Amino acid sequence: MKNKNQTETKASTAADAELLVEERRRRIREMVNERGRVTVTELAAMFDISQVTARNDLNALSEIGAVVRTRGGALAQRDDEDLPIGVKQNLRRAEKVRIAEAAVQLIGEGQTIVLDSGTTTAEIAKQIRGLKLQSVNVITNALNIAVLLAGAPHVRLVMLGGVLRPSSYSLGGPQAEAALQGLHADILFLGFDGLDPDIGVMTPHLLEARLNSRMLEIARSVVAVGDSSKIGRRSLSVIAKIEQVDRIITDAGAAPEAVEALRSRGAQVVLV
Repeated sequence: MKNKNQTETKASTAADAELLVEERRRRIREMVNERGRVTVTELAAMFDISQVTARNDLNALSEIGAVVRTRGGALAQRDDEDLPIGVKQNLRRAEKVRIAEAAVQLIGEGQTIVLDSGTTTAEIAKQIRGLKLQSVNVITNALNIAVLLAGAPHVRLVMLGGVLRPSSYSLGGPQAEAALQGLHADILFLGFDGLDPDIGVMTPHLLEARLNSRMLEIARSVVAVGDSSKIGRRSLSVIAKIEQVDRIITDAGAAPEAVEALRSRGAQVVLV
């Protein structure tokens, strides 16, 4: 009887501890949504827990998509929020690196490519720096991508002008669109915020959608690049229909039904 009572007591204690964890994480999630952001330090002090426990709580909430994990804390997860590029570049980083590695395999000697702004295309720029090519031309509207490629001896860089959107380091507007006149590219690597098989490639930014549409017009081949969390997501502005995209490179986490729907519309889908 004693052993049975001990077992029941341990089980009850474990269940109570689990409830405490779930309640704390629920309260943390509410705090993030109300405030917009929280830090590990303030969570540790507020709930009288260690910073390691606070990090574990934020990591667990991040894994289920409840918050966006940042260095030292977390931000509220809002689909329509324009997260700073410093936050975005750390989201799904491993997937973006694999996508970039697959993308640069398409680049040949002497080709001209367009790199749209974005964290996935920035990873492509990093891969381009290490390519064993004599020469490649890169057109971009992103300041961070230009900085990444400025010192690469085999890269001839063409930087578009325009109005800066500080959160993404991208340039857009009539000046950027006019700068594309008279240019031609072999490949456009097009990042996206949303991609729906029925609607197409999308972004929440009107000026960028217009510039991206002009990029499509000068490119012989269009390769959309983005992680699987964006597939099925819809946004404000349509950049292109799926039929205008030759290839989509994403990670293996993409839903099979979405992949099949994209392929049925003629796009080659590469999973990495």
